[in-house]
Formats: sequence, C-alpha cells, structure tokens
Amino acid sequence: MIHATYLPRRTLLAAAAAPLLTGCSAVQVLDALVPRDNYRADIGLAYGALSRQRIDVYQPSRSAAAASPRPPLVVFFYGGNWTTGQRADYRFVGEALAGAGAVVAIPDYRLSPGVRYPTFLEDCAQAVRWAVNHADRYGADPDRLVLMGHSAGAYNAAMLALDPRWLQAVGLSPRRVSAWIGLAGPYDFLPIDEPMTRAAFEWPATPADSQPIAHVTPQSPPALLLAADRDDTVDPDRNSAGLAERLRAAGVEVSFKRYPRVNHVTLVGSLGTPLRWMAPVRRDVLRFLGLVAS
Repeated sequence: MIHATYLPRRTLLAAAAAPLLTGCSAVQVLDALVPRDNYRADIGLAYGALSRQRIDVYQPSRSAAAASPRPPLVVFFYGGNWTTGQRADYRFVGEALAGAGAVVAIPDYRLSPGVRYPTFLEDCAQAVRWAVNHADRYGADPDRLVLMGHSAGAYNAAMLALDPRWLQAVGLSPRRVSAWIGLAGPYDFLPIDEPMTRAAFEWPATPADSQPIAHVTPQSPPALLLAADRDDTVDPDRNSAGLAERLRAAGVEVSFKRYPRVNHVTLVGSLGTPLRWMAPVRRDVLRFLGLVAS
C-alpha cells in the first residue's frame, strides 16, 4: 500500500474533490479547478428566442488551433433527468475537449416540468443547427459533427443521431452527424418508474418510439458508448451494453467501454482535470474524435 504522504499533490486534491461529485455542487468544483489558458470561449449566444435557448462555444487556443486547422465540431448535452442543469456548469467539458483541439458547443435546453418530451429534443436540434451554421466562424469542420452527452444528455444525443425526425425538422440532414458519443445514457427505459422521468415523458402515455434503441438502422452513425460499472442511476447492461449490441447487429461501427472505478456522476466528472486519474474517459473520447490527448 502506498502511504498518502507519497501521493502527488494533484492526486490528493482530486481525491478530496471526488466525494463532492455526489452533490449538485460537483461541477462547480471541477470548473474551479480546470485550466483556463488552453481555450477561448463565447458565452451565452442565442440559438433561439427563448431564455433557455442559449449556447456556449469553446475553441482551442491559437496554438492548439494551429495544430488542428479544421477540428471536429462537438455539441455536448448535459444530463439532469431532463429537470435540472445549466451550461455554465460544464466548462470542464469544454476545456477537456477544446484544450485538445475540438470546437465544443454546450447548449441549454428547456426542462421539465415546464416542458415535456419531445420539446427538449426540439431545442437540442435547434442548437445543433445553430452550431453547424456557425462552424466556419469558429474554424470547425461542419462535416465532422459529433453529438455527445451524459445521462439525459446522452439520450438527447442518441435521439438526434438515431431518429431522423428531429434534425430534419430544423432543416438538417441526419447524415450530417458523423458520429455520436454517449456517457451513461438511458436508451431503453420503458416502463418508467422514476417520478420526475414519468413527468418529463408523460408516462404512461409515453410513445414506444421515444426510445433510442428503437431507431437503430444500418445507416446509424458510428458510436462510442461509455458506462460506469458502479452506476446505480442508469443500468449499464440494459442501456449502454444493450444499445451497443443492437448497433453491432445492424452492422454499425460501435465502441463500448466500461470503467470499474467510477459511478454515474464521476464518469463525466473524470473528463475534468482533477479527476482524470479515475478513468481514461477523456483519452478514449479524444481518440474517437481523432485527436491526441495532451
């Protein structure tokens, strides 16, 4: 056993921060500890007329941009059971990816109980259209559009990637999505037991085609599915493993990875600088994006 006094200071700091990830202040802790000198950000841009229809864009620093002149465009959707969340708390995700060369857009979207399914998907589709329309402004390659999300946000990413209705409704071809990434997403969760999820999807009137797993076809884009072994919120076997199996059966390129040391929240938390020791999530995401981890 290694005595704690011999651990690097960064590891001790991360170990101290890790328990905070069980609470709602976790992302604020991560944001306070990540670097600020390897990206540029445009904050609070409007992709629609409503107050929740705002988006933040993270660009590589000039040195990073020079190494990757046409980086991928990643649109990241945060989780929160479709009832909570705000883009301002996910700067650590923007830094994790923009610091390695990606252009990252993180939108807010309307939440339950103010709205119900599928309104949050409609907002997410509008945000994607805005990101594609502004890709040139930020130096991103609009043909390397990658949708990404955690938990409920992974559901949003999956639905936009797999079900053509949502992007078509905003004038985008579903083929614009070159790939998608899901972290601990719920992809097959009927019947619904959790009260807030019931409200968001108006259970028991929830349509069967609200489930991402119902939309897998041989034309589905490649996927990276990441899951935590210690996930007590979203069953990784039924959801991530089940969707990976369905995609493979359809002949779709998919990579599925599970991590033994993280839970539902620390899975995405490990993208942040202080918690990267917990799981190589950032490394695996960057490799999938064709970028090199720094």
